[in-house]
Amino acid sequence: MSVVLQGLGAFFLSMVLAVFAQNAVLSRALGVSRLVKLVMDGENFARFAGLLTLVQLLCVPMAYYANGLLANFAQRSAVRPLVMVLAAGASMGIVWLGFSKLVKAPWVPEMLSALPLATFNCAVLGALLVTVTQSYTLLQSFGFALGSGIGYAGALAVVGQAQERLNNSEIPASFRGLPITLVYLGILALAIYGFTGHMVVI
Repeated sequence: MSVVLQGLGAFFLSMVLAVFAQNAVLSRALGVSRLVKLVMDGENFARFAGLLTLVQLLCVPMAYYANGLLANFAQRSAVRPLVMVLAAGASMGIVWLGFSKLVKAPWVPEMLSALPLATFNCAVLGALLVTVTQSYTLLQSFGFALGSGIGYAGALAVVGQAQERLNNSEIPASFRGLPITLVYLGILALAIYGFTGHMVVI
């Protein structure tokens, strides 16, 4: 019983750390370019973040066991990114088949059109590489993947809400749009960086 509780504790701790202290966007800058494009174009945040989280969760066991097979391979650091891309591709195939064969709804084609972008981006691949390079257990990897997806969704929501306030006449014309969004993301990233216990050395 204690082993199960310890495993669940590791899962939830990894998830909470990934949501806040190790936020994929705000502390690791993973998927920033896609996040900015989503916000600027006004695309569906929930759909993209949901697909990204689902793909990450499906990738985790493949990446974990593939990394175990590479443990004794001398060039594993060079091969590892390719293995993560293959795991992401396999996960995309599973999601594609699952939605196209099992779900009969009018929103499925629109959902599937966003799937490649939600699969092959540095938010997914970066989270996978973090789990394998940090030698996380399988439960910790699942927790980190889930937390990364939730954290990415949270960053999307925060930046999306801010975008409405950042479009005003008080901001100089040269800073409107992308520049002020990047400045805002930078300030948020510094706040998260400080939240993890880092201090600015003067």
